[in-house]
Amino acid sequence: MTERIDQIGDDLERAARRELRGHSARRRRVLTGAAVVALLVPSVAVAASLLTAEDVARSMPAGTKFLVGTTPECESVKEGVEYRCTIHEDFESEVADLTGTVEPTVDATKHVNGGCRSHDAQGRTWSCYVGEEAVRQQIIGPDFLGEYAPEPGVG
Repeated sequence: MTERIDQIGDDLERAARRELRGHSARRRRVLTGAAVVALLVPSVAVAASLLTAEDVARSMPAGTKFLVGTTPECESVKEGVEYRCTIHEDFESEVADLTGTVEPTVDATKHVNGGCRSHDAQGRTWSCYVGEEAVRQQIIGPDFLGEYAPEPGVG
């Protein structure tokens, strides 16, 4: 899906450049605005509406190395935005007390799609947030959302 969005963005950019040659500044602003909207709307829709609780559960170990080998179970608190996740397996983290620890989540295309915050010292219960909500919750920075993450993160 991300490759398709990138292709649409490239096509829009090329079309906008052709249209902008020799046209007024007002028309340029309109075309640029239309291109930006065309790029942002699909990205937000993908991030917010296509994720299931199972997708969020898979994104936790994909984003955090110490969770690799676990199979979190998540349930929706607010569909497409907030999930409550539980990990039953044993794992070893870099810190003794995981309370308040934040970790990114990574989607199937290996892009950061949100993040989670641990509620307990053992890291068994997490609140996970998708897209911009993870930024609002101060789990990930705005520039990190959507970044390519080929391997689960450490530290």
